[in-house]
Amino acid sequence: MFEFLAKGGVLVVPILLCSVVALALFLERLIRLGRPRIRGNGLISGMARHLKNGEDHQAYDLASRDASPMGRVLTQAMEVKNQDRDTLEAVLVHATEAETRELSRYLQALATIGNITPLLGLLGTVLGMIKAFMVIQEMGGKVNAAVLAGGIWEAMLTTALGLAVALPTMVAHSYLSARVDRYEAQLQDGSVMFLKSIGSPTHGHPHADTPRRQAITRAINE
Repeated sequence: MFEFLAKGGVLVVPILLCSVVALALFLERLIRLGRPRIRGNGLISGMARHLKNGEDHQAYDLASRDASPMGRVLTQAMEVKNQDRDTLEAVLVHATEAETRELSRYLQALATIGNITPLLGLLGTVLGMIKAFMVIQEMGGKVNAAVLAGGIWEAMLTTALGLAVALPTMVAHSYLSARVDRYEAQLQDGSVMFLKSIGSPTHGHPHADTPRRQAITRAINE
């Protein structure tokens, strides 16, 4: 196997390193996003019952004891619950964005690996073809397939390896991104339910809306 890969030239090494890093990142995110505690199942419904009964302290304790992203978002919201609606919405949006960034950690690295490995393979192809044509020049145009085999191996093998690493990496990135989007939607739904359960605090001064804040506001008004 080693001798087979060695025929691909020096660019086989960085391509293989990219594959190892991509696998490690995918497994780390898969385990992280698969943990039941990040889902916050039933948290918002329990808090809504306490809030409707005026049991703010119990609602805060319920959120603060929950280790999920939803729990952390709602804990911050409870800390400013009695302030104006603009401040409360800003805190919810900021907390949701922070949790989303944490959930999507390393996804950009996966996307980068998926983008550069085909380019490494293409570079290997170019180097292999250069080597092949140099051999042809040295032989005075008399082509010998056995002599050209080294350059052809390098050209073909690095391209195949680059694509073999890039394709599953991009699939893994898309899969993990979809899971992060689903968790983000759950956080936004939880924020909307929280705002609806506490009624309508006094409005403060208007602030610039962000896309997430606009989405939360539209959902509240529906």
